[in-house]
Amino acid sequence: MSTKTWLIATAAVVLAILIAAVATLRHAPANTGAELPADPAAASLPISDRSMSEATNGAGGKVIYLDGTLVNNTGKTLTGATVQVSFATSDGSAPHRETTSLTLVRTRIPYVDLEPLSADPMKPGDSRDFRLIFESVSPSWDVQPPTITITKASLR
Repeated sequence: MSTKTWLIATAAVVLAILIAAVATLRHAPANTGAELPADPAAASLPISDRSMSEATNGAGGKVIYLDGTLVNNTGKTLTGATVQVSFATSDGSAPHRETTSLTLVRTRIPYVDLEPLSADPMKPGDSRDFRLIFESVSPSWDVQPPTITITKASLR
């Protein structure tokens, strides 16, 4: 092989490794460790009908789905929301906390399709189903429903 071929092959391998590393870091959940305060609007954004389910992903890991309904009682249009979900542990260690954007259920048939809240903002009085997905919940999770805190609400 020529030197040019080796350089191109090496560059392709380095680029593939770099893309994989960026993709992995970008999708890693934010496990803040610290409890974040609720947004002042959180009291007007009640969450109800919570349910949980789980599945295995292609790599054999566990995926936790947290579904619920959010109601906008703020009097303004909700264009985005960030939530912190706290999974209590059975071994007495600190809860596993993840902070993520709230995603709404757009359709359920033929499969659950999600969209960001910004794609279809919630007008005052609207009620919408949401789904949060977690792939790295601590093995010491006590399997009880986690607490959900709205830490940031974007209103207009």
